[in-house]
Amino acid sequence: MKKILFSLLLALLGIMALSAADKRVYMSRHINPHAPAIDGRGDDPCWQKAEWAGGFIQDDPSSGEAPTEATEFKVMYDDKNVYVLVRCHDSQAGAIERRVARRDTIDGDYLAVYIDSYFDKRTALGFKVNAAGVKSDVTIAGDSNSQDATWDAIWSAQAAVDAKGWTAELAIPFSQLRFASGDAVFGLQVRRLLYRKQEISSWAHIPKQAPGFVSFFGELQGLKGIRAQHQVEIVPYAVAQTTLSPRQAGNPFADGHSGSLLGGLDGKIGLTSDLTLDFTLNPDFGQVEADPSVVNLTAYETYFQEKRPFFTEGRSILDFRIMGGDGDFSSDNLFYSRRIGRAPRFYPETQDGEFLDMPMTTAILGAFKVTGKTRRGLSLGVLDALTARESAAIAFAGGSRAETVEPLTNYFMLRAQQDLNQGQTTFGAMFTAVNRDINDEALDFLHRQAYSGGIDLFHSWKNRNYYVWANAVFSRVQGSAAALQRTQTSAVHYFQRPDAGYLDYDPDRTSLSGHGGTVEFGRNGGSPLRFSTGVTWRSPGLELNDMGYLSKSDAIMAWGWAGYRISRPTLVFNTLSLNFNAWSGYNFGLEPTFVGGNVSFWGQLKNYWSVNAGINRQGPNVSLSALRGGPALRCDPGWNFWYGVGSDARQRLVVSLSGSLYGAEGGSRQSGGASLSLAYQPGSRFSLKVAPGYSFNRNLLQYVATRDAGGESRYVMGGLDQKTFYVTLRLNYSVTPELSIQFYGQPFIANGRYDAFKRIVDPRAALFQDRFQPFGGDEIRFDAGGNEYRVSEASGCKAYSFANPDFNVLELRSNLVLRWEYRPGAALFLVWSQGRGDNTGRDEFDLGAGFRDLMRLPSTNVFLVKFTYNFNL
Repeated sequence: MKKILFSLLLALLGIMALSAADKRVYMSRHINPHAPAIDGRGDDPCWQKAEWAGGFIQDDPSSGEAPTEATEFKVMYDDKNVYVLVRCHDSQAGAIERRVARRDTIDGDYLAVYIDSYFDKRTALGFKVNAAGVKSDVTIAGDSNSQDATWDAIWSAQAAVDAKGWTAELAIPFSQLRFASGDAVFGLQVRRLLYRKQEISSWAHIPKQAPGFVSFFGELQGLKGIRAQHQVEIVPYAVAQTTLSPRQAGNPFADGHSGSLLGGLDGKIGLTSDLTLDFTLNPDFGQVEADPSVVNLTAYETYFQEKRPFFTEGRSILDFRIMGGDGDFSSDNLFYSRRIGRAPRFYPETQDGEFLDMPMTTAILGAFKVTGKTRRGLSLGVLDALTARESAAIAFAGGSRAETVEPLTNYFMLRAQQDLNQGQTTFGAMFTAVNRDINDEALDFLHRQAYSGGIDLFHSWKNRNYYVWANAVFSRVQGSAAALQRTQTSAVHYFQRPDAGYLDYDPDRTSLSGHGGTVEFGRNGGSPLRFSTGVTWRSPGLELNDMGYLSKSDAIMAWGWAGYRISRPTLVFNTLSLNFNAWSGYNFGLEPTFVGGNVSFWGQLKNYWSVNAGINRQGPNVSLSALRGGPALRCDPGWNFWYGVGSDARQRLVVSLSGSLYGAEGGSRQSGGASLSLAYQPGSRFSLKVAPGYSFNRNLLQYVATRDAGGESRYVMGGLDQKTFYVTLRLNYSVTPELSIQFYGQPFIANGRYDAFKRIVDPRAALFQDRFQPFGGDEIRFDAGGNEYRVSEASGCKAYSFANPDFNVLELRSNLVLRWEYRPGAALFLVWSQGRGDNTGRDEFDLGAGFRDLMRLPSTNVFLVKFTYNFNL
């Protein structure tokens, strides 16, 4: 306790002293006419005109102490660029870790130069280079240290190692920065990672308990008469693709081979010194890694991360998350870019003897976005995308026909956010609109129009240590009665629930509106103790899934979190974090639906291993989705335990193990799993990562089907025994930072077997066994010919049947990509993608046999060559 109190006192005194001290200032010099050659050596005569700046201070692990090795830097500029020279002194030059990798995969000893060109103390651009000359560039928003590496700027950097340590030279064009022409002051930060000690030191010290990041930068002064450069980049591309797939007798669409040749255009134009236009015409994302395999037995949609470059770059300014954190509601957002270009939603029915050629994605005809921030602190983001009307081809004996499977659709969004009081207060708004041109009756189940919007406010005080954050969102969707019936009865809403008298299911409705939001108050700095508390809600009518993401509506949740962080080496830890959470939920009928809490910790040991563990208590709850639109189902309380341990990340071989175990009281459900990661880097250019994982799920009350038994609904449940195994393999070889080969592969096996079928009789019964009635042996039989179960209840009600729910999923997805950035902003890609899969097979989970079956499956192979060229005008 004395050590904790002493750490708290040192942290408070450190922040008070830093707040009282003057900001660090570097006075840059203009050079003319000879700029330095960017070779990493720093021996050009022009560097002698600039002054060295040093005095770096440790940020981690021993915050506030002198670093092990000294670091110095110089800054100069001319009419086109800012030049930075950094000298990283090292008394053990032979121990410098030089790891070669592709761009943005930076590792080993590295340094970072951050520039806040708006000087708003909230946003910054980061330019990183390691001792092997590998570059990475990031954007930072919201005065946080959350860094987005999807931004790719055009700049130069080189590094060199000598007996004194290593040096790096950077040339950052003014065209990549945003500022007003004239005399300027930029925020500036230079940081260094000493890899062998995992030690971060900074020119402008940022204490571990600091409530911000960019607001602690120093200042770059002396920039006289600089002129904003209007960036113009035009990047045409060409793609040649060949697909080899299994032949299917009689199917004209499956002859085993297909090919295509297409082209498109990407571009970036600086409209003003503050705003940039990005556009794409007929984009291609063939080099993007495939999504991982999943088996989703819930009622809700799986959330996948965006990987397409046009949508990932600069995404922070287009973001409107309704709630922060990492819980069940944290993915809800007004904008989910995976909606644009998604797979078509209508799947035509075919008759015997007919063959279907279905497009896998919806073509994006064109898209543009305007992003930036004005000198008055207004952040602006505008995006518009147009997707094509897609058709499926159906062939039959003697002819063919086409059916529209996705309408012509326009997606639009506008995001604006205003900073006040040097970023301590921000307020903003967002609006989205989706409009579909529906001319086919088969597509009448889609919304014709979908609109959403929101406002948000963030305010901090007491040196940014305390904050309040609030937002409110709305939505309105319009369409045919069939479309709105589909919306009301979807898993997001379930208006048809028979026990939800507060909901108004209207089959004749042609529009639906809703609202949601969050109010949060907390402390995020200035002390080892941090906390937040708040409430978030989603009204039953809120619908965001045309352009955004919403997992479920009809929910209110209140929560509280407290965390204590020991940031100085203490006992066996370099750093230690303790966390406490509690939450409770309600529906809009004000009925309690869930309650729970957890305790967890994460720590880094002094040998640089990491450990974490936690325990979660989920109280009694009712599931509004377990019966897929039926009445709410009572679920028993349970306990969940999780753990993780990782070895020293500085070593050539890094091992980590994690796992979890859940058990409901009474044994109604048990689940758990474990994953292992082995990352091996035998040399500076090659890395290999193998990550197997296994999970199991035994649920005695898993939903199977809803059937009509003569005017009464039967909610059929079963006992599920599910086992899943996968291995994720990643291989990276970098000849140079510009030329690399990457392989990704994931074999995936999932097996589920159902037994002990039953029907729900009292979904809210206190005792588990009173909630259902098992089918007797003479009430249910399996029809092998139809692969279905037939039920004739003893009560004499109408007989019914349901399909055999057993599954056995075998999948393999892999990508092999050679990437050569032959000039800044221009690249050549050679891609081989392979996929194979099946969802039928063995009755039982057999890992060895499952892998043999998987490798015997026919494969689809896609070979692609993509060439881009950058005209930097």
